[in-house]
Amino acid sequence: MRELSVVGVRVELPSNQPIVLLREVEGDRYLPIWIGAVEATAIAYEQQGVKPARPLTHDLLRDVLAALKAPLRAVEITELKENVFFADLLIGDGVRVSARPSDSIALALRVGAPIRCAEQVLTEAGIVIPDEQEDEVEKFREFLEQVRPEDFAG
Repeated sequence: MRELSVVGVRVELPSNQPIVLLREVEGDRYLPIWIGAVEATAIAYEQQGVKPARPLTHDLLRDVLAALKAPLRAVEITELKENVFFADLLIGDGVRVSARPSDSIALALRVGAPIRCAEQVLTEAGIVIPDEQEDEVEKFREFLEQVRPEDFAG
């Protein structure tokens, strides 16, 4: 497993499909995962420090895990089958629960849990951005600083 960090979310054009972009902590590969608008909003809220008046689903799950004293130890993106990513939540003392990567990432950001990815998944779906395209990554980061969670609303 390789540890990843969340670069951010954005809307991919022309399809208007939200995407979360992850990057190897110790490497140069990026992992783009297309996600739903609700999950994109949840990830963007957490990255921007937006606290809704009432807990979102991912906040609720964080609170339930805390109440049960069952901490989220890590998120693992385990497989890619027919262009669908699969992930597991590693909870407490060895409990493994299957989850969508987008929900897993939103929860991991809320509790500070590491996000890891199977080497096979990174080999298959990871991309390396050549040096001449690094300015595109910088533009993406600038976009992330200005995008609002409301931009992902249907």
